[in-house]
Amino acid sequence: MKIAKLVSLFGILAMSAVLVNGFTVGDFSSEGGQLLSMPWGIVSLVDLYVGFTLFSMWILYREKSLPVAILWTIAMLTLGFFAGALYTFLALQSSEGDWRKFWLGKHA
Repeated sequence: MKIAKLVSLFGILAMSAVLVNGFTVGDFSSEGGQLLSMPWGIVSLVDLYVGFTLFSMWILYREKSLPVAILWTIAMLTLGFFAGALYTFLALQSSEGDWRKFWLGKHA
């Protein structure tokens, strides 16, 4: 479980760095238009949002509170895997070393 925590912490740090860079240096309106004009840009976005959807389904399944699960899902759709890495880290922390509790949450 220590390795999973380290991987999720690395994900939080990496996503923090690229989000700060994107928001401070990038121009989403013009760059987003360029991305959507390329076939592989569209493939990448569809792939990304399929991943967000599947990860969000796991969150909805394991969370005790529907409003909390919805907030995490919104965070996933807006902040990407920064929210996913943070959610994973917090789920690992709260599972107390129990993988079953980590994966199943309220259903464990």
